[in-house]
Amino acid sequence: MPLTVRDLLAIPSLRLRLVAGSTGLSRIVEAAHATENTRPASWLEGAEVVMTSGLLLSADESDYAAYVEELSAGKAAALIVGVGPGLPLQTVPPALSHHAEQAGMPVLAAPSGVAFAAITKAVFAARASEERRLLEKTLRTQRRLSSAAASSDGLTGLLSSWFQAVRSGVAVCDASGRLLGSAGTDGQELLTNAATVIETVALHGLRGSGGADLPCGRLVVQPLGTTRLRGFLILLNADSPEVRLLISVLVSLLSVELERRHLADEPQRRHRAALLARLFQTDITVEQARALLQSVGVPSSTIRAVAVLAAGDPVELAADLALAVPGGLARVTGDRVEMVVSENLDISAVLRRFAPGRPASVGPAVAPQHAALSVRQAIALLSSSAELGRPVSASEAGSVRLLLSLGSPATLAAFADTVLAPIDTADPAGELIETLRVWLETNGSWAETSSLLGLHRHTVQNRIEKVARLTGRQQDRAEDRVDFWLALAARAAGTPSPHQQR
Repeated sequence: MPLTVRDLLAIPSLRLRLVAGSTGLSRIVEAAHATENTRPASWLEGAEVVMTSGLLLSADESDYAAYVEELSAGKAAALIVGVGPGLPLQTVPPALSHHAEQAGMPVLAAPSGVAFAAITKAVFAARASEERRLLEKTLRTQRRLSSAAASSDGLTGLLSSWFQAVRSGVAVCDASGRLLGSAGTDGQELLTNAATVIETVALHGLRGSGGADLPCGRLVVQPLGTTRLRGFLILLNADSPEVRLLISVLVSLLSVELERRHLADEPQRRHRAALLARLFQTDITVEQARALLQSVGVPSSTIRAVAVLAAGDPVELAADLALAVPGGLARVTGDRVEMVVSENLDISAVLRRFAPGRPASVGPAVAPQHAALSVRQAIALLSSSAELGRPVSASEAGSVRLLLSLGSPATLAAFADTVLAPIDTADPAGELIETLRVWLETNGSWAETSSLLGLHRHTVQNRIEKVARLTGRQQDRAEDRVDFWLALAARAAGTPSPHQQR
């Protein structure tokens, strides 16, 4: 056990006597510091026993109060005052005892025959003994954990041994946040409480770690894995010296265990890659496709294909993504990973976690037998994703916004000006442009445009006819309407009109 003021007081050879502050006897002592400085706070780190002969202590009561306040500010464990023949003080001043008692600061009297050096040696001898005891206990616990990791109980045995040894609640989840095991706590509840911290740690891969003070206690989150992120360790109230020494041991053992599991799952990943290849065949029937999905736990009647370009090792990326998505249907095709997921899965969150910054695309939602169609469209969108620097979905493929986002600002501005510049020149206030925009959005409805703008129907017609005269384009010609629409969309995407620039 750590050395306390009570323990120090009990050492017979020191002959210390308690004068005041009995409520502070349980304070931990980590060092001893002799000083005659009456303002010692800035020289203390905390948990020191301060020793003084009282040479510079004033007899003024306010000075005693300030001295005790300094000791408290420096988080001193106790004050030892040397007293007796040949020393400045024959007894501990009552005023000092009074203020120390009020502050709960233990004051011990040391007789003149006891050197401060002897007290210092006793403190450090006790500290060395405690550190040796802690090291021996840590080594025993380490051997116990290693034996548990090597046993047939695997993860369960390791977590149970940890909790029995150090009484710190523990949970382990995979890289997707799914609970793998726990001990000494409700694992699922602990994961829920730690979700935000886990998300932050995940951004840094194996280089991250984190913690938080929550109502359930102090949480510590550590990443697990040897070369890639395989999961997370979550510890509850892991703040004792022993636990801090053993965390790195537990992380190493758990990382090896998760790597072993990863290798053991390889045959299953190959099997599911083969199933995906069958699902992508065009001759698969409705019944076969549904049965295949049900066999891997994807009962959805509608699915989407996903394609991701891998930077580095596509096999490892495919393994990560297979773990992250229900059903684990993923395969490697060249430098590309292809998957099938349920339509209602938040695939964006999966891609942010496991494929950040990589070109990725999501095919349209289709019936299972049409998975080949979805994956073809997903693959076709990869170049757009690489150009935009973000994942792209098939729902955007026919969108004007996607088309416009692929063009350079200069090109878009030139196109918009080519179509709209005559209107800008004739109408700097922008009334014609606004009328044109509303008219196009209402599919050319005179009545609806009039109502939305608060104008007479004839005013709207006159303005649209003026637009036609200025631009040489016909209001009832589909191609001209499309040009107007694209030009306005280009400006809405970020290219200001001339009157906006003014």
